[in-house]
Amino acid sequence: MDDAAARTASTDAAGPSARLEALVPGMAVIYGGDKVAHVTPALAAAFRPGDRLVVVQDTGALLHVPAAEAAVAEAAVGRAHAAFQRMGQVSDAAITAFFEAFAANLADDARWAKIAAANAADVESARARGRSTTRLVASEAMRRDMIAGLRAWASAPAARGRVIETVRHDGWRVEQTLAPLGVVGFVFEGRPNVFADATGVLRTGNTVVFRIGSDALGTARAIVEHALDPAIAAAGLPAGAAALVDSAAHAAGWSMFCDTRLSLAVARGSGPAVAQLGAIARQAGTAVSLHGTGGAWMIADAGADPVRFHAAVFHSLDRKVCNTLNVCCIVRERAEALVPLFLKALHQAGERRGHGAKLHVVEGSQGWIPADWMGARTLVSRAEGPCEEPLVERLAEADLGREWEWEETPEVTLAVVDDLDQAVGLFNRYSPQFTASLISGDADAQRRFYESVNAPFVGDGFTRWVDGQYALDKPELGLSNWEHGRLFARGGVLAGDGVFTVRSRVVQDDAHLDRGGAPTP
Repeated sequence: MDDAAARTASTDAAGPSARLEALVPGMAVIYGGDKVAHVTPALAAAFRPGDRLVVVQDTGALLHVPAAEAAVAEAAVGRAHAAFQRMGQVSDAAITAFFEAFAANLADDARWAKIAAANAADVESARARGRSTTRLVASEAMRRDMIAGLRAWASAPAARGRVIETVRHDGWRVEQTLAPLGVVGFVFEGRPNVFADATGVLRTGNTVVFRIGSDALGTARAIVEHALDPAIAAAGLPAGAAALVDSAAHAAGWSMFCDTRLSLAVARGSGPAVAQLGAIARQAGTAVSLHGTGGAWMIADAGADPVRFHAAVFHSLDRKVCNTLNVCCIVRERAEALVPLFLKALHQAGERRGHGAKLHVVEGSQGWIPADWMGARTLVSRAEGPCEEPLVERLAEADLGREWEWEETPEVTLAVVDDLDQAVGLFNRYSPQFTASLISGDADAQRRFYESVNAPFVGDGFTRWVDGQYALDKPELGLSNWEHGRLFARGGVLAGDGVFTVRSRVVQDDAHLDRGGAPTP
């Protein structure tokens, strides 16, 4: 069969395409090449002409995107895409002026008062719905961090056009230069500070479009109105250089990640939701950076110093974020000495926050827990309010990967293991493969640990160091685990100056270059 016949056969096999106007209960939808999902009655009833159906090829999930939500997302991406076409004519000085103006607007008390009022309404609404507000409150500390991050980008050296490599030849040379990547799409949880972090991609000449969790949408709107858009205008950046998808619906985020005009899709939030967003972007052909399941692991081996171990546990439980200690493994030969220190540190961490503590112990390790702990009850601060629960609960080994999303009551899992190798094996099998720390004075053990544990972030003390701003002096756009594989050609911290492509530019001094050596006639 020749090429023309093959193309004809392929077209005939595919059949004519038509627009999807309706769904029928029980309708079969092929996914993954050899699997079938079926339309539910609820989905069929909700679907209207003009709506879209996103089929997640990894899982078969059928996602309904109403036409109105698709329009909101498309318009926001369109504004960012149009702005990117003009960013090449924007000077680095103007980009610096944008960050300075954005920081100054957040520092302005009158402007911040309006943002704070919107945030207070978001917090009140979230609490009324039993939602977590741990990371939602736009505190003065968060405000200071946002301002500091923006000022850091203002003072960061410009990277656009920087020559990173020059290859010289007789009569000509090739320069490898950094260049903007394009439109970066963000979907992130209800944390107002991430809103400012995301604009870091403008430092390298990119543009950004983002959707924030519904809990913080009012805060996001206020930041856009009173701080972000005025800074864009004052600096002379093109309108839409940082565009908000103004929708509380998850469908708007799904639609945004389907848009092939995105050059990079960044998702932050809960594990399953982030994985789903990543799958949507990948099947659209877009590169992804995912910040999903968190929870740090700490291992204490035979060479652990008791004082260092106690300090590492205590300082890894100051607040709940992705790098908070989630699972602690102690080797059996040191359990008698170290388990009491672990419990002491956990109790002290709870006292520090004024809300007690909560322990989960892996089946088979409960014998190391004192009877007064095993039989006690405690008041745990949950999103829905205070709950009386057992102080200690048993946990199946298969559930070691569960991240404890605690509010004010430090919550952690303890496992007593045979040796370091078993602990590493448990980490590699069950954890999100994110952050691992080994407390040991044995240099050989530290070497073996680093070589065998499958984590992008490895330490020898407290776990809370994993943060772009804290560790690398760069506001982070996201942290990535290795749950879905190691990352190609980059580290686990995504920062604004790490979003770029590389262009090759030739400078030809000899006008008579010829690959075959022929002279100019």
